[in-house]
Amino acid sequence: MVVRGVNVPLRYEFVYDERMGIRLPALQHDWEEYSPSERADILMEWEEIRSTIPDRIIKLEAMIIEKQTQLDVEEDFPRSCQLNSEIHEIASVINDLNIWFRVQQDYETKIHG
Repeated sequence: MVVRGVNVPLRYEFVYDERMGIRLPALQHDWEEYSPSERADILMEWEEIRSTIPDRIIKLEAMIIEKQTQLDVEEDFPRSCQLNSEIHEIASVINDLNIWFRVQQDYETKIHG
């Protein structure tokens, strides 16, 4: 951010999370310490990211279905265990994405509450 010709580091950023496949907020302060303008900027950027979560979940669900199809015909026990592990990890990511999807609602409640 540039203020009066001087670069001022942002007090927040969004960092790409490889596991989740999206950028996540990295706030250096408590929410209440951000100005209303900063909060609005954070929420606007987060809303853009957040809007991609449903499509990400759909892709992950398709991966689970594919792995379950493989598992249905898999006869090798170690491979079956591996597929189960992969399905579990993808399901865990979906769960975490659902939690992140609700984050903005929590912040909006704080702002208006």
